[in-house]
Amino acid sequence: MYLSRVRVATEGLNPKSLQQLMQGNAYGNHQLLWKLFPNEDGRPFLFRQEQEHDVPSLGEQPRGMPLFYVLSQIEPQEVPGLLSCESKPFAPRLQAGQLLGFRLRANPVVARREEGRKNSRHHDVLMDAKRQARSEGIDDRTAIQARMDDAARAWLQDEDRANRNGYRLVAPPQVSGYRQHTSRRKGKQIRFSAVDFEGILEVTDPERFHQNLAHGIGRSRAFGCGMWMVRRA
Repeated sequence: MYLSRVRVATEGLNPKSLQQLMQGNAYGNHQLLWKLFPNEDGRPFLFRQEQEHDVPSLGEQPRGMPLFYVLSQIEPQEVPGLLSCESKPFAPRLQAGQLLGFRLRANPVVARREEGRKNSRHHDVLMDAKRQARSEGIDDRTAIQARMDDAARAWLQDEDRANRNGYRLVAPPQVSGYRQHTSRRKGKQIRFSAVDFEGILEVTDPERFHQNLAHGIGRSRAFGCGMWMVRRA
């Protein structure tokens, strides 16, 4: 695998693409990053959007622009005049019991069967928690937010999900940055939510967690969700 830090040369964008970039349009950014992999048919990467001013290791004056971390199965190819990237091989040596600090942007959903529908329908777990709190007569914004944050933590800490993916959370993670996204693709509306997690995990199954790193966790991975950023704790 390769881990890359990708920056955008805004002069290489048309006005529409620049607007999408600045607004954090997930589908537009996904299409932009595809240009790093011109010969691939299936999406070989995960990505996470950050802001330059949040990355002190850039070593130069931040432009106040978005940048991207990209985890890919093949090495990306720079697009002169548009996308520059710093890439390095990513082959973490994982051991059972190893502690890792992590950051994760994910789309927590729960699937439920509904009468009259062939397939299960996915529901945003934070919105579910908000609706439940209001149905119980809770209208205090702080209390509702606490319910939503707890629901997000429960999703990531879920024992079955953690076991399938080879990790265990050492403590409840920090939760922030909840945002609902809407964009259009081929005339159809795309809606999903994302929330940021930060904390410490224990690797319980190195092989499963390695696969989890490579493929991401949760839904909306094509739109900037599901990519683990890990470091030694």
